Amino acid sequence: MALPELVKALVEKKLGDYCEEKIPEWVRDKVKINFKLRGNSVTLVENRPFYMDPNKWTESVVAQFRYNPHSGMWTLYCADRNGRWHLYDYAKPSKNFDAMLEAVEKDRTGIFWG
Repeated sequence: MALPELVKALVEKKLGDYCEEKIPEWVRDKVKINFKLRGNSVTLVENRPFYMDPNKWTESVVAQFRYNPHSGMWTLYCADRNGRWHLYDYAKPSKNFDAMLEAVEKDRTGIFWG
């Protein structure tokens, strides 16, 4: 099931602004932040040039936001070293997407931004 259109538009706007502001323009040839939508999930990703071929870019997952259409709640997930998603215990489910984004930005454990 896909995100409801209004929720999708809100998330695209908020994450678009976040990605634009997160990385200064003068380093965007070295690192980029983007997001991908799939069903009720939104995955924040970091892209960097591949060290052996700078013309190719690599992608690393940062965080995943999952929307429950029945409750209207968002939950936040972090990835382990094998790419498996785990519920992030330091962010309670919320109807407010900004709360999830704030938890990623604060990164209390260093799991998202190192």
